[in-house]
Amino acid sequence: MKMLILGGTLFLSREVAATAVHRGHDVTCAARGTSGTVPAGAALVPVDRDDPGGLRELAGERFDSVVDVATMSLPWVARALAAFGAGTAHWTFVSSINVYTDTETPGRSTDADLLAPLEVVEPGTDPVTAYGGTKVACEDAVRAALGDRAFLVRPGLITGPGDVKDRFGYWVNRISRGGRIPVPPREQPIQHIDVRDLADWIVLAAETGLTGTFDGIAPVTDLGSLLDGIAAAVAPPGTDFVPVDAAALDAAGVARWAGPDSFPLWAPATHHGFVSRDAAPSLAAGLRIRPLGDTARAALETERALGFDRPREAGLSTATEAALLRRRGAGNAPPPPPADGPRPPVFDLALPGERGRRSLSCQRRSR
Repeated sequence: MKMLILGGTLFLSREVAATAVHRGHDVTCAARGTSGTVPAGAALVPVDRDDPGGLRELAGERFDSVVDVATMSLPWVARALAAFGAGTAHWTFVSSINVYTDTETPGRSTDADLLAPLEVVEPGTDPVTAYGGTKVACEDAVRAALGDRAFLVRPGLITGPGDVKDRFGYWVNRISRGGRIPVPPREQPIQHIDVRDLADWIVLAAETGLTGTFDGIAPVTDLGSLLDGIAAAVAPPGTDFVPVDAAALDAAGVARWAGPDSFPLWAPATHHGFVSRDAAPSLAAGLRIRPLGDTARAALETERALGFDRPREAGLSTATEAALLRRRGAGNAPPPPPADGPRPPVFDLALPGERGRRSLSCQRRSR
């Protein structure tokens, strides 16, 4: 199968390209090529999707399958559809669970209400609304152009190798260092998907002609079980979780979900629906989920490569962690990273508009 990946150099789109190459497909990646390299066996065609004529290098090409991971640009999507939509048998658009209006109710599926589509984002628009509304507009454009040839997948929190957003990775990093570790309340629902599982499913959909709209997410668990599973994979002997209740965390100024001095993945009740969607339709449609330990170990390799003590977009500072432990009478600061462990960090990995963003958006912006 001849596949075009609009992207292919970073995280999800690169994993899709690598998976497709591994399965024997003829893969072309269309990207600037500044965020990374394409996988071995894939061809890179440099394009600038901000340029109205940026796809000219591919003019006249025909593909059996197109995979588009466009982040927040309806013009990107519209230009790709105009260039390749008519002659493509199967089209994947990677959307986001940020398209839904109801973030509170657990167990919802793809028939839930969506945000209003935003074809133009006005200055001052809430970032989460802007992101979700733009994705809705892109979905609408794909459906209008492709009809029943479109596979629309709405991922939630994407984890695993290559994840640099510091949410899941914070916990893998911290738990791997052992000692006494403060943790938020265990009962909160949570779900994620390993980037490799999502990529496998996207390629499988192209191979089998799967179409329709699906949430790209694993079954829901609770936060305590997630942390226990990470610990089973990466924690050294003697690691001890120290529970801290929500009132104490709020009093200490610990933020939720992401951002400086946050407990990553700890979400307010108003967003529990955001992390507990119904995965059954996707599992029935061929999505397969690997064991949590596999994801944790792969994420730990990424953490080691980036540097354990690099500046982070999410997670507790050493000082805040130590203060929480002192209040609980549970010891002092976490142990330092191993001396021969991480290399010095190169922290130029945020995409335009991502640096410093602090919201409950799960979707990674891939290019």
